[in-house]
Amino acid sequence: MTQPSSLKTFLWFSDGLQEALVFYKEIFGDHMRVSAADLDNRNLFTADFAIYGHEFIGMNTPGGDPFNNSISLSIQVDGQDETDRIWSAITTNGQPGRCGWCTDKWGVAWQVTPLQMRDFVGHPDREKAERNWGILREMTKIQLSDFVS
Repeated sequence: MTQPSSLKTFLWFSDGLQEALVFYKEIFGDHMRVSAADLDNRNLFTADFAIYGHEFIGMNTPGGDPFNNSISLSIQVDGQDETDRIWSAITTNGQPGRCGWCTDKWGVAWQVTPLQMRDFVGHPDREKAERNWGILREMTKIQLSDFVS
C-alpha cells in the first residue's frame, strides 16, 4: 500500500526552532498542533507542526539561507482585536512591514490580515475601493478604522 502525496511548508531555522515553536504556541494556542516533546527539546533537529491546520516541517541546523519576504505566511483573522494581538506578538522582537506584512524574530515573513479588509478594498463603489487600496498601501499594521466605508 502506498501513502498519498501531501504538501507541507518546510522552514529551515539556522537556530532557534524549539524557541520558535514555543513562541508560535504562545501566539496561536489551541490553533497550533505540535508535540510537547518538541516544545521541550532544546536539541531539536526537525519537528512537524501545524498552525490553523496548515502543515509545516521545521528544521534546526546552521547553514540555511535567511528567510525573506518573497514567501510569507498569510493569516486571515477576524477583526481588529485579533489583528492587533497577533501583529503585536510577531513584531515584539521582529519587524513591522507594509500592508500587513511583518517578520518575526527568526525572519519568517507573515501577513496579518483582518477578513473585514476585503469589504473595504472590494467595495462596490469603485472610487471607495480605489481610495481604500491607496490607504492600505500606506499602512503597516492593518487598521480597519482608517478605511472608507
